[in-house]
Amino acid sequence: MELNRRSVLAALGAGAAATLTGCGSSASAGGGSADGPAKGEITLLTPIFEKASGKKLLEQDILGGFRKKYPDVKVSVDYTTYAQLNEKITTAMAGGLLPDVMMMGVGWIPPFAAKKAIAELPESLATAHAYEKRVLEPSRFGGKLYALPVVLDTRIVVYRKDHFAEAGIKKTPANWSELRAMAKQLTTKGRVGFDPFSIDLRQCWETFLFANGGSLFSEDGKKVLFSDARGVEALQFFKDLQSDGSADYAKKTELGAPTNIQTGKTSMMMSTSALWQQLKEENPELLKSDKMGAFILANRKPAMLQGGTLVTQAARSKHPAAARALVEYLAGPEAILGAAAQRGSVPGLTDLGSAGAAYTKENQFVDLSLKNLGNARSEGGTPAWMEIREKIKPTLEPAIVGGQSAADAIANLGKLAEAAIARM
Repeated sequence: MELNRRSVLAALGAGAAATLTGCGSSASAGGGSADGPAKGEITLLTPIFEKASGKKLLEQDILGGFRKKYPDVKVSVDYTTYAQLNEKITTAMAGGLLPDVMMMGVGWIPPFAAKKAIAELPESLATAHAYEKRVLEPSRFGGKLYALPVVLDTRIVVYRKDHFAEAGIKKTPANWSELRAMAKQLTTKGRVGFDPFSIDLRQCWETFLFANGGSLFSEDGKKVLFSDARGVEALQFFKDLQSDGSADYAKKTELGAPTNIQTGKTSMMMSTSALWQQLKEENPELLKSDKMGAFILANRKPAMLQGGTLVTQAARSKHPAAARALVEYLAGPEAILGAAAQRGSVPGLTDLGSAGAAYTKENQFVDLSLKNLGNARSEGGTPAWMEIREKIKPTLEPAIVGGQSAADAIANLGKLAEAAIARM
């Protein structure tokens, strides 16, 4: 069943288009109380709602519904990308002018909460809708709630059912030993058996770390845990795949190009739930002929990396009641389903009525992700995360493309992370 635009808008409760006028919030101004009436001009900073379709969805449908509910609030939207988001927020903090409402990535809450840039939210919001407990964990810092989930972007393994059938493989791998053996069996001229590298190397290694039973940091975020044997083994597995010839870092999908799984250049690939939407638009024949499948990576335990977008409120908004109202609305059923469907992402809410059920049923990668939220793990967990995250790829890459050992690369990353935490 295909979720059409009409059913999405019905779930959104779409209203008139929002009035968009410019306004900001001063980081030096008093924060005030969010208990008063929602009114005033506020700014929303978002790295999602891409392209013309995303902008229309946000400004007309989602903010149209918000404007209908809160007619005294005017919202100005500042669009950016995840590649530029951290710099944009940091620059705004330094200049004393943060947007009233900000959408951030999973793992970002501890760093900005520790800097007192974002406001604590009432705990009652955590139970206002059917949020999974696991989904709310990245929204907390020090046991307090600072954000709410909007959409999730999970990391799963996508595979070609037709390639498996041709090779006589009847089940998906239960551990790394089976994964490595299948990758070898599926590798042919012009095709690698497994492509783990077409997603961000940081997120790829983290997924393997979690599947190996490892962790990034201690619960309080003060101790590095990934530099043990399980982190080394995760990176070594990439080297082993390359030495087998069943994976190749140099053959990862180029930015903006069809993925290797779409073109048949790989039989298995690390990907996100959003790939289903891309397949629907670019290669619908692969879905219609049931050639695409997906499974959760596992070794010592099954693990699915859970990224995504959270919404939070600036600590010093000039209009805190209006900002709080927008945070609640963007993390509610009126907005979440539309945002998820536009991106092919996992909704941050489990109960979205018949339209949500239709979307979940139609997008099988989203369905798989929702069924495995109990196995989901998130990156981050320390106030030093924004510094550490930028160092993971360049520190681990030499072990994959060069001669450095996995143990040395992980040890170097561990030292960098320990130094970053010590500076907090």
